[in-house]
Amino acid sequence: TYGVLTPVLLRSDGENGYEMISGHRRMHAAVIAGLATIPAIVRDLSDDDAVIAMVDANIQREELLPSEKAFAYKMKLDAMKRQAGRPSQKNSGQNDQNFGKVSRDVLAKEVGESSKQIQRYIRLTELIPELLDMVDAKKLNFTIAVDISYIEKEIQKWIYEYIRDTGFVKPKQITALRKQLEEGLVNQGFMISIFNSCIAVKAPERKVVLSGKKLTKYFPEDYSETDMEKVIEALLEQWKREQE
Repeated sequence: TYGVLTPVLLRSDGENGYEMISGHRRMHAAVIAGLATIPAIVRDLSDDDAVIAMVDANIQREELLPSEKAFAYKMKLDAMKRQAGRPSQKNSGQNDQNFGKVSRDVLAKEVGESSKQIQRYIRLTELIPELLDMVDAKKLNFTIAVDISYIEKEIQKWIYEYIRDTGFVKPKQITALRKQLEEGLVNQGFMISIFNSCIAVKAPERKVVLSGKKLTKYFPEDYSETDMEKVIEALLEQWKREQE
């Protein structure tokens, strides 16, 4: 009824057209609705300015996948670092405000996340696509995924195959693997043995109870519990030697 309410953002493509920075979804919806025109704002933006504007528009969405946040934060942080490294008259005010601050801290304040959490999200961009898809599908815990991101890509493929086949991977398994990698090379078979050793199931402790009524018929009445226990232990030791 009312068309597109929020203008899309464009910049010149340097020729006779325009490049859309943000508003792709709005434009797609407008096409489906049969609208011939939509409101737009055209700005003179550098590549880094365009990246920052694009990320700012997209992270306003109510629901973002972890992978979307990861790459959005990485793109914006990289652009901010480049801008901070080349002060100009146009952005000198921004650089003055950022003086003494790490770009990641500035980004954290802008998006309402902690600096540490920004770093953890960006670590997800180091995952192979298969594992990142598992994070998005909530089949791989976020914290475990961050730990896996520090492992080389070839071994990440083995980890993916392990999760695909078993349906899980535990924090202690990744911790043990990373510790072993610090000491030397690991092949796929060795990795699986490390994982298996972390989840080895201990045999349940066996407990046998003999009632006093059963025991008293084998011992004199004046035998105390301690006396009976000593005799039983001695007989068991004798039986064990005979079995050997």
